[in-house]
Amino acid sequence: MSYKIVVIGCGNVGCEYIEKLSLEPNLKATIVLIDEKNDKLYGEVLDLEQSLCNKNSYISFKIGSYEDCRDADIICLTAGVKQELKDRLLDTLPINDMIYPIITKVMEYQFKGIFLVASNPLDVATQLVATYSDLPFDRVIGTGTMLDTYRLKTLLSKKLSINSQDISVYVLGEHGSSQFVVWNNANIGLQNINSFIGQEEKEKIENRVREMGNEIVSSKGFTSHGVASCLVKLTKAILYDEKCIFPVSNYQEDYDVYLSTPVVIGKNGIEKKIHIKLTSEEEKKLHHSAAIIKEAIEKVLPDELY
Repeated sequence: MSYKIVVIGCGNVGCEYIEKLSLEPNLKATIVLIDEKNDKLYGEVLDLEQSLCNKNSYISFKIGSYEDCRDADIICLTAGVKQELKDRLLDTLPINDMIYPIITKVMEYQFKGIFLVASNPLDVATQLVATYSDLPFDRVIGTGTMLDTYRLKTLLSKKLSINSQDISVYVLGEHGSSQFVVWNNANIGLQNINSFIGQEEKEKIENRVREMGNEIVSSKGFTSHGVASCLVKLTKAILYDEKCIFPVSNYQEDYDVYLSTPVVIGKNGIEKKIHIKLTSEEEKKLHHSAAIIKEAIEKVLPDELY
């Protein structure tokens, strides 16, 4: 079966996602590129095609238009404002001005697939996409704290000399400064993580995860590899109906906002939410994240839409 994936915004993250996706073995897909800079897209397509010359690839590339969204399986939104060393929520107003016209153009062609959102501020951007597209909430997914969780697992893996795949832990809440680690449920194998690491070290690692994005931006100017890898994992989970569990930005009825909790991802998007028993302190942190996101959304969404 061949799929159609539209990528809107072919900057650092968009191009990294396209490249990683094109290297997936046995994936049959047409990848459509949409960006304001059409002259850049021409060069990107030529470069990408040549990179697959010595592979048995079933990928084709196309410089497209919004009309291509009509029959797309997935639209990946990676367009965004330039990353800076500051709180992501300060970029709320410009991201709204960008997202509204994009989603309006997409929905002119009755898109019925699944949106993946990687634009920052992530949770606000994902909620804006859901609002303006009027798609079911389970078909609009933000990368959320999936990236922060991978950053956490990487740090713990190095600290404890244990394979990251054998570390079960999640970062939840906002993809931003109010995110938090659910240490209460964290395990290595079937053993609670408290047997491996103390409270002081946990706090140091959690703070490092929270600042990791700024650390990368201050060094190389932008982040791309990590979030692109998250997008590829989500794409595969949808296309191949893998039923994988990821902590992604999804709509929370209790708070009326998008924020990150673990969910099952399959061919229909978000297919099930995974309940995690939080401590009272963790519940407060989740509530705090929701309040911060909600305040940001209220600044940009008209009352009749919010």
